[in-house]
Amino acid sequence: MTDTDTGGQPHSDWALRPWVLGVLLALAGLLIHFAGDGDGPGTKVGWRAALIAFLFFGPIAFAFLVERERWKGPLAFALGAGVVMAGLAWRAVGGGDAYADPQFGFMAGVIATGLALPLYQAGFHRLRFRTPYRALHNVAWNDAISGAGALAFVGAAWIALALLSQLFLLLKIEFLRDLMREDWFGWTWSGATFGAALGVLRNELKILGTLQRVVMVVLSILGVPMALGLAVFLLAMIVSGPDVLWEATRSATPILLSCAAGAWVLANAIVRDSDEEASGNRLLRIAGLVLALCVFPLTVFAAVSLGTRVAQHGLSPERLWGLVSIAVACAYGLAWLVAVVRGWKGGKWMDRLRDANLHLAAGISVIALLLALPILDFGAVSASNQVARLESGKVSADDFDYTALRWDFGDAGRRALVKLADGKGDVAKFAKEAQAQKRRPYRYFTPREASNFTLRVQPADPALEKLVRDYLRTNPWSCNVNCVAIETGKANDGKRIVAIVQGVDFVQVTLPVVAKEPSKVLAAKAYEGPSLKAGSKVEIRDVQKRYIFVDGKPLDRPLDDD
Repeated sequence: MTDTDTGGQPHSDWALRPWVLGVLLALAGLLIHFAGDGDGPGTKVGWRAALIAFLFFGPIAFAFLVERERWKGPLAFALGAGVVMAGLAWRAVGGGDAYADPQFGFMAGVIATGLALPLYQAGFHRLRFRTPYRALHNVAWNDAISGAGALAFVGAAWIALALLSQLFLLLKIEFLRDLMREDWFGWTWSGATFGAALGVLRNELKILGTLQRVVMVVLSILGVPMALGLAVFLLAMIVSGPDVLWEATRSATPILLSCAAGAWVLANAIVRDSDEEASGNRLLRIAGLVLALCVFPLTVFAAVSLGTRVAQHGLSPERLWGLVSIAVACAYGLAWLVAVVRGWKGGKWMDRLRDANLHLAAGISVIALLLALPILDFGAVSASNQVARLESGKVSADDFDYTALRWDFGDAGRRALVKLADGKGDVAKFAKEAQAQKRRPYRYFTPREASNFTLRVQPADPALEKLVRDYLRTNPWSCNVNCVAIETGKANDGKRIVAIVQGVDFVQVTLPVVAKEPSKVLAAKAYEGPSLKAGSKVEIRDVQKRYIFVDGKPLDRPLDDD
């Protein structure tokens, strides 16, 4: 039986669908195991990563699209999606460190594919912007619910299998337990259960439609307190000024974007796919309107937050991807604001929002694909910006992040580092030190800037301060906000042993550090004690303590240490 009330596209109840999809994805999972040569998606070989991506994304796309009478178009789409994702995976893995953050490009490809899937199901490739919004809305939600349900079934299937294996172990039968430990079986079982569950759910799209409406009702109720909270927040921020955000937290950008995304989801839950389906409750409609209007100011404040950081620290590939994300969010917010204004007089603002959703989904899918392709080199843009900041004096030679050029900006960053190393003075010296690094220095914090930490050397010693700053340039985790450096002795080779104290811990290192000889960390301790603050008194004292000895060796913790 063919049904056309499941998103506007022909859909048939296909009894063999669970079996067909189960076998298809089981085979795909088994091939993924062999393609990864036992490492699966964690492979470090480019062509293997490409093959795994093709075997993962292609079959899954086909599973969502295939119908008993309609398989040629879905197969072509699935092959195209698999080829695109294979190319991005090869670039991300096979390119090594030649590219700056290729994982972001891969994720952009995932987003493009994820948006293209419901657009294809809704017939956008034929109807273009005449595609009924109801069709796009329904297939997107059906895909989300059926995919989530299939994943939940995979988890339940593994739990059931684990219980059975334990049951058979009571009889000393270890076959099932040993089988579960085999990687090939894990991929095959997961693929089979996901495909079978997806097949069952895709045969019940009418039931999924009912579940979709239930979800919309629940989310729309949540929209009322969310709208009230966001309105109060924006009014309070207008009164107090946005500076309070940057003073209260350094995570303003993700918080604001998360709130904007939540407002977008809840507003869509209230607006739904048509005026007939939208709630007739006046309070809910007002809440939907408030949520729609809140998206734009939230995204603008997020843009200001990230822009402030870029102005302070310059561009990096991560910040450029962040700017792209915020640009997309601002585009949604602005489009919704315009939609409300244009549809206000005739009471058609919800229709305008739906049209905006359709246009934005198509546009962002194309933009995401273009960003995923190796057209724009964010590493080259970032390297050029950072070098320009250095040359203009916005950042000093001591505080410039040479390590980022060496490791984070791809080949473009290393080319810029070569030019700096060919120069003169401290810049050339520090650039050569970065070139000599054999591995990326591990760090707990992002590179610090001279403006957000203070260093005090006790007693004052300019030579020692220079040694400490040279060390902190590539070991920024050793000093955060406030720190005190104090010399504790001399090493056998004449190097100075220095304790760098911060917060409630310290690290003890030998200085100076030469380019090809990393510093030796003699001790690193963390303890409950007074936190170091600006102006805190720091001193070294000899303290006698009792220890318990075993075979002539003391235990690590003193007997009197609480």
